[in-house]
Amino acid sequence: MVKNNAVLATVAFALFVTVTSVSYTFYQLYQINRTKHIDNIFSKHSLISQIYHTYLSKQLSQPMFEANLALYNLEEIISKKEYETIIREGKILKTDGTTDDPVVSDYSASMDYPYSAKTIHPVITTMIEYREKIFFWVESSHQTVLLEDHSIEAYSGVNLFSAYLSLMTILAISFALIIYRLSPLRSLRRKIARFGEGDMSVSFRIDGSDEIALIANELDNTQNKIRSLIESRTLFLRNIMHELKTPIAKGRIVSAMVSDEKQKGRFLGIFERLESLIGEFALIEEISSGNQFLDKKEYRLVDIIDGAIDLAMVDYNSVVQEIDTSVKMEVDYRLFVTAVKNLIDNAIKYSSDKQMEIAVEGEEILFINTGEALQKPLSYYIEPFTKDHPTKDSFGLGLYIVDAILKEHGYVLAYERRDQRNCFIIVPVKPSKRNYK
Repeated sequence: MVKNNAVLATVAFALFVTVTSVSYTFYQLYQINRTKHIDNIFSKHSLISQIYHTYLSKQLSQPMFEANLALYNLEEIISKKEYETIIREGKILKTDGTTDDPVVSDYSASMDYPYSAKTIHPVITTMIEYREKIFFWVESSHQTVLLEDHSIEAYSGVNLFSAYLSLMTILAISFALIIYRLSPLRSLRRKIARFGEGDMSVSFRIDGSDEIALIANELDNTQNKIRSLIESRTLFLRNIMHELKTPIAKGRIVSAMVSDEKQKGRFLGIFERLESLIGEFALIEEISSGNQFLDKKEYRLVDIIDGAIDLAMVDYNSVVQEIDTSVKMEVDYRLFVTAVKNLIDNAIKYSSDKQMEIAVEGEEILFINTGEALQKPLSYYIEPFTKDHPTKDSFGLGLYIVDAILKEHGYVLAYERRDQRNCFIIVPVKPSKRNYK
């Protein structure tokens, strides 16, 4: 399936690679921008830590602490329930757990202890995202506070996502346009297949000036030239055969008036052979032109052979058959009978005892006779007007016609020499068309 749509598969693969690369690039950009955004926001934590440090060291009162927070758009979360919800469900973006800026508080000794002590409280600042809002959770061993930053929002990446969607839309439209421009290729392929099957009425012409339209229109011009040549050739051959039939018919009438029976028989034989030759030429023209449409139906092989024997006008006793009557074939009866007739005629003509045998071996049909082996490869004898023993009764077209008809039915002709016997074999090259019932 892929081989039949190689261009489309290539375009689809290119689109897949492009979309994957662009998506990965945008994902990396999103991660980088998000990280930078978080880092820029988190840089505020040092300021928050300083304010909190001052507050814990009792250098700021509660009102002054809140005023400093308000100055930097920070608001302390007072509600215990909201505090716990944010801590539990919020997404931690970044944490600074170092003790580089510890909180140091003085402890004044009582009268019993005439000295002063200092207590160090490590400060941990955690940035949390909850419902697209940013919170700073400042912890120390002495006290914790959760602050909401009203001046900034969580990173959304809307602009980057919009750019990604725009680029994907452009790629999708480009792919659709490519498929639209390539769609005539599928139609052109089907038309070429129909033309190859013998449908001369098909038209390749396509409106447009692109490369596909130019190719299609050149094909259409070529097809018109081929059609004209075939029609001229067919007309020429048919006129010749028609013109030849008239003098042959007159010659047969005149021959019938000859009083000498020997001469009469000789003349009649000549004219009958000429009629047979014209028939062979007509069949060759029909097969080679590709104008014939096979009317395939299922026939018993014994019926096909009987029809061929009748057509060859040979004695039934000259043909030994070893055929199962249940063997059937799907063929064009008229053409296939002609091929079998020619094989029977050749087998009897070139046999030493004027006998031949027809047998079936699996999918193969054998035409066997006793005689001299072929002096040259079978391909030599399949060519028209070639034979080993030229005679007045042969024009060398028999095996050529057989080969052409068999190929139309999905068979080939083979030859083997078995125990001083010649075997011409019909061999299927396609799935069996024969049924056994």
